[in-house]
Amino acid sequence: MTLMRLATHVAEIAGWWKECLVHDELDFAKGDFTPKVFHSSTELLTYFDDLVAKAEVILNETPETEFANDWTMRQGEMIFFTMPKAQVVRTWCLNHWYHHRAQLGVYLRMLDIAVPGSYGPSADDQG
Repeated sequence: MTLMRLATHVAEIAGWWKECLVHDELDFAKGDFTPKVFHSSTELLTYFDDLVAKAEVILNETPETEFANDWTMRQGEMIFFTMPKAQVVRTWCLNHWYHHRAQLGVYLRMLDIAVPGSYGPSADDQG
């Protein structure tokens, strides 16, 4: 992926909370997903901030019992997997996000840009 496409994907993942908690399945055959195209980091960050705010509302409004319900990813009749929503949000909403965020860090290193800290200061913050 290009740097902008990867950054857009990281932002998009924040929107997956809706798909994984409000709905019981994601059927790619019913969707018409087209990746958004941004022309500035400001546009991208605005999009990301909006999705994070919506995810926060969804998380606050979702009853804890919902996390035990099954969720399915499919392409029409082909089922990729079905698992409890708690596992889906861990693997698809969080682990997938971390994975791609780390890839962004590689891009930053290659461009000689300081990598910001994620869980405290990064090596670049140490001075």
